[in-house]
Amino acid sequence: MRFLHTADWHIGKKLHGYDLLEDQAHIIKQILTIAKTEKVDAIVIAGDLYDRSIPSEEGVRLLNQTIAEINLTAGIPLLAISGNHDSATRLATGAPWFAQSNFHLHTRLDQAFEPIVMGNTAFFLLPYFEPVDARIHFEDSSIRSIHDAMPIVIEKIKKQFDPKYKQVLVSHFFVSGSSRTDSETKVEVGGLDGINGVLLEDFTYVALGHLHNKNALNLPNARYSGSPLKYSLSEKEQKKGVWLVETESQLNLKFIELEPLREMQELQGTFEYFLTPDTYQQLNRENYFSFLLEDRSIIPNMMNQLRKVYPKVLQVGRLNGRENSQQSAIKKLKEKTPIELTEEFFTSIVQVAPTERQKKWIEQTIHQLVKNGGESDAS
Repeated sequence: MRFLHTADWHIGKKLHGYDLLEDQAHIIKQILTIAKTEKVDAIVIAGDLYDRSIPSEEGVRLLNQTIAEINLTAGIPLLAISGNHDSATRLATGAPWFAQSNFHLHTRLDQAFEPIVMGNTAFFLLPYFEPVDARIHFEDSSIRSIHDAMPIVIEKIKKQFDPKYKQVLVSHFFVSGSSRTDSETKVEVGGLDGINGVLLEDFTYVALGHLHNKNALNLPNARYSGSPLKYSLSEKEQKKGVWLVETESQLNLKFIELEPLREMQELQGTFEYFLTPDTYQQLNRENYFSFLLEDRSIIPNMMNQLRKVYPKVLQVGRLNGRENSQQSAIKKLKEKTPIELTEEFFTSIVQVAPTERQKKWIEQTIHQLVKNGGESDAS
């Protein structure tokens, strides 16, 4: 079996307010080109196809066109799961029909125990799920977290192993020892945190989604594909691409890089330097830029002046002075989870730490906000 492993497309995502649909369409076409060139037997998408549970019409249109081009026009089988950003219910619409054309989309926990066999490989598609899903499925009230659920889930999957096949797990969660970047949702609710990598040892290969850096985890048989695009400045130096996976007598992995439509650049210099024709004529001004200014003086209308030359400015900082201090403070805030920030805010307002019950309300509300892409229906 020879397949591509990709994940975390986050179709519909915006970068500092800039629409990325054109960038995403460009990069997805490259993935299809690679699939054709390498003559793969399938493409695996390990979750987070969309960036929000209620995607925009343009985002839905792009994904539908992509699926049709890959699966129907090119005739390449697809194996996909829902991630924590996807709405499993919405994404699953049409799944029974999709399977007739070798597009296998799993969005429920119970589907993980029904392997999809292709060639010499059995694929177990384990979507993102909540602890309550495992409690109901296993009728076990002691399951309170993903950490509790995963050993039981993996054990049941392993009971379906057939020695005639290689065993591939496709899933979307955080494995202990992995490293994150700023564009990933930092919410540890019931959650995405701390799955022990030892649980994955019996699989031939584990195709993971959720973390955006391909080097976030380097187990012998498990990889994150990483996102196909850079979704934050913390990812500016990362190589983005897809894994080409072969399950022959032994596991063979090859990372194939993708070329973005626009690069992400962080530059240092004076304000005058960046507005000098000799400078900007040497740059691709359509790229995404972060500027670190060496100036100390106040610059009127600074951002607007820069954007007249560089249309996609992500941020502007100062090498010295107040702005740099503010950036350091913001960076420290970004390192905290939304739950930690909310609990700190609560404590600062009422001068007492939240109770366990109040902490539970905070977790439930933030988790609902994440699932809904910022629109909570929690009361």
